[in-house]
Amino acid sequence: MPPPPASSSPSAPAAPATPATVTEEPSAAVPAEAVAPLMRGVTVLRRLTEAGGTLSPSALERATGLARSTVDRVTATLARMGYVRLDGRDVVLAPRLMELGNAYLAALRLPALLDARADALADELDESVSLAVGDRDGIRFIHQATRRRAMSLSFRIGDLLPAERTAPGPLFATEWTEADRRRRRERRAADPEDRGFPAVPPRAASSPDDFEERTARAAREGWSLDDQLIEPGLVAVSAPVREPGPAGEPGAGRIACVASVVSHTSRHTAENLRATLLPRLRETVAAMERDLAAAPPPAPAAPPCDLATWTAASKQELGREFVESLARGLTVLTAFGEDRPALTLTDVARATGLARATARRALITYEHLGLVATGPGRRFTLTPRVLSLGFPPLSRTSLPRIAQPHLEELADRVHESASLAVLTSSGDEIQYTARAATSRIMSVNFTVGTRLPAHATALGRALTGATTEDYALVDEELEEGLRAVAVPVRDRSGRTVAAANVALHAARHSRQECVTELLPALRRAVAAIEADLHVAARFTRVAPA
Repeated sequence: MPPPPASSSPSAPAAPATPATVTEEPSAAVPAEAVAPLMRGVTVLRRLTEAGGTLSPSALERATGLARSTVDRVTATLARMGYVRLDGRDVVLAPRLMELGNAYLAALRLPALLDARADALADELDESVSLAVGDRDGIRFIHQATRRRAMSLSFRIGDLLPAERTAPGPLFATEWTEADRRRRRERRAADPEDRGFPAVPPRAASSPDDFEERTARAAREGWSLDDQLIEPGLVAVSAPVREPGPAGEPGAGRIACVASVVSHTSRHTAENLRATLLPRLRETVAAMERDLAAAPPPAPAAPPCDLATWTAASKQELGREFVESLARGLTVLTAFGEDRPALTLTDVARATGLARATARRALITYEHLGLVATGPGRRFTLTPRVLSLGFPPLSRTSLPRIAQPHLEELADRVHESASLAVLTSSGDEIQYTARAATSRIMSVNFTVGTRLPAHATALGRALTGATTEDYALVDEELEEGLRAVAVPVRDRSGRTVAAANVALHAARHSRQECVTELLPALRRAVAAIEADLHVAARFTRVAPA
C-alpha cells in the first residue's frame, strides 16, 4: 500500500467556506477521543469529491477552512498513500482511493451478487438500470448499468440523492422511524433547494412536498415511480430487493437495496414505464432475492497486513510532512471486506496491525462522521457514506486516464516517449489512446488516435501475444530508425486489455539496452497501471479508451 501522514497535529479547522452538504461532518459535539487530523483528511477528500476530483491547494484551503500548511501536509500524506496526485498546481484524486469504497461494496456483497442481473435487464430493456441503498434521508447508488445514447443517465456509483426526489426514496422510507422522518423535514426546511446534494440540479423552493403520500402508496403497492422529480424528462420505476431469511429472523424481509429502471419521456411516460417495464423489473427482483438466499458464505481472504509498519516507515522517511494519525486512520477502513463485513475492535486492530487504542480512536472518529455504524456485540460496519470519499468522480475513469500519469513518469525517467494502445475491433490495427512525449530534438511522434498495423508494431505484438516472451521488441520494421519495446497491460482476470511501450530512435539504445535498461522501467510503469486498474475496476467498468 502507498500512504502518507504526519504526527504533529495541524491547526484546528475554521468554519467551511463552502455551503454545507449532506455529506458534511455532523454538527454534534466532537468526541474527546476523535482524531482531529483524520477528520481534516476526510474533509479534504470530501471537498475534492464535491469538486469533481480536482482542486488547487489554495482552493482546498478556501473550501475546507484549513490553514494552507495543514492542507499541504494532509495532501502530502494522501499522495504518499496513493490516494491523490500532486499534479503541478492541482491536487487530483487517484484511483487507489477507490479501495476505501471497494471495502464498503465488498462488505455489502450486493453488487457482486446482483450486478449481473441488473446488467442483463438493462441489455434486455435497452434502458438504464441501477441499484441503490438508503443513506439516512437520501439514497446512494451502488451499481449503474447505463445505456450509451445522446440522452443518457449521468449518475455515478456513490452519488447521493435526496429521498423525496427519487423512485427508491419512498420505498426506503416505508422502514423509517419517526426520527428519520423528522430529520428529512428538518433538512428540507434548512435546504429548500437541495444545494447540499451536488449530484442533482437545484429544486424549485416552491415544489410541493408529497413525499409522505408517495411513501404510503409505496407501502401499499410495493413499487414506486419518479415522474420527473429530479429534472424534466427523467422517469424511473423502482422495486425493493428484500433480505432473505425466515420470518421473525433479524433483518429478514427488510429492504436490502432497490432496483430501478430509468428512462426518458421521449421513450416512456412514467405511467407507461410502470405498465410495460415494472412486470419485468419485478421478475428480475424476484431472481435477485433468490440469488441472495442461495448465496454461499464468502470465501476467507487475507486482511491487509503490515499497514502499521508501513505508516511508521513513511513517517520516519518524510518526517513532519507525513501525518501518521491520518494514514493509520484511513487504513482502518480497508480492514473490512467481503468476509469481514462486521468487525470488533480487536478484529480491526488485528487486521491492520494497529494498537487497539489507535484503532479505537479511529472508529470513534468514523462513527462521529457517519462512516461507521455500531451493531450488536459492539461490532462495527461501514456505512454507504464511505462512498463519499472520492468514489463518484473516480467511478467514471478510463484506462487512458489511469495510465497517463504513469506514462509521464516513465517518459521522464527514461527520456524517451511512452504510449498506451488498444487493438481496434478488427484486430488488425492498434490505436494509440494515451501518450507521454519526451523533450528531444528528434523524438517519436504518434498522436492519440493514430492507427498502425498491429503486426509491424511492438504494441500490436504485445496485444496479440505474437511472442513467446512477456514483452515485444520491434526493430525498424514499421519505419527505418524506429525501435520500440512493449509490455501487455492486463485486467483483474489476467486478460490483456492494452499495451504500453517505449519508442525511440535506434541510434540511442541498442536492442540489448532496450531489454536491460528500458524494459525494467517499462514493466514497473505497467505494474503501477495495472495496480490502479485492478482497484478501479473491482466494482465499476473502466472504459478502455
